[in-house]
Amino acid sequence: MDESTTTPVEQPASRSTGVLTRIVRAVGWTSIVVGLLILGFVVQQLFVTTWFSQQHQTALNVEAEEHFVTAEVTEVEYVAPPSTTVPGEVTVDPDGTVTTGAGGSSTDEGAPLNPGKRTLLVESSPEKGKAFAVIRIPTIERLEEGWAVVEGVELRNLKNGAGHMPHTPLPGLPGNSVISGHRTTYGAPFHEIGDLVPGDVIEVDTAIGTHTYEVREVIIVHPTELWVTEPREGAWLTLTTCHPKFSARQRLIVFAELVDGPNWEAIYA
Repeated sequence: MDESTTTPVEQPASRSTGVLTRIVRAVGWTSIVVGLLILGFVVQQLFVTTWFSQQHQTALNVEAEEHFVTAEVTEVEYVAPPSTTVPGEVTVDPDGTVTTGAGGSSTDEGAPLNPGKRTLLVESSPEKGKAFAVIRIPTIERLEEGWAVVEGVELRNLKNGAGHMPHTPLPGLPGNSVISGHRTTYGAPFHEIGDLVPGDVIEVDTAIGTHTYEVREVIIVHPTELWVTEPREGAWLTLTTCHPKFSARQRLIVFAELVDGPNWEAIYA
């Protein structure tokens, strides 16, 4: 008797299994696309912006050199606060404001300064967004050769260089000159300033010469603590950047005091 052979019949895949497969596949591809977009954003922020900033530095350094030549530099009589202004005297307040006494200016070209008075070199205010200074920090490799400083701290200013905060004195003047810079993007000029310690040297070139500062203190503050930008007695340079790295949750602050330069003797004599 012949034995009949039975062939098993394949069951069609259930509809629910097919839907689940499509969902998993869609989620997988979406994750890949999102991951690539995030990676691209990180590359753009950390490398592309840095490349463009470094290219801009060449032009900004030339711009700063041109400012050194074209800026108007005047010599004024300096009376340290809280001395009272008398007619004919010019004083520089702690915030860098130059004030002329009621008797008129004594800084007319060719006019002799009053005997016994200290003199202060003051340069004309730089144009917003223009490079006017170069900052160097010998102990930080990326700043060893210098980084251009532009006037202004808005995003468009900090994309190219470190930025000087308007309404604070220019470097080398009495008061508290504030310079801000990125720590992780756009060249990250202030990436390693958290490594500075008291005694480290910071140099700033401007139209009136080279100003040498020594670090006195490095602190962490909240973004709302604006006292770090307020006037200070003597001549100070304050560097500000975000903290920690890759975050804007706090601010890293470096306070440095003027120890040498064209105006040091006038300010500290």
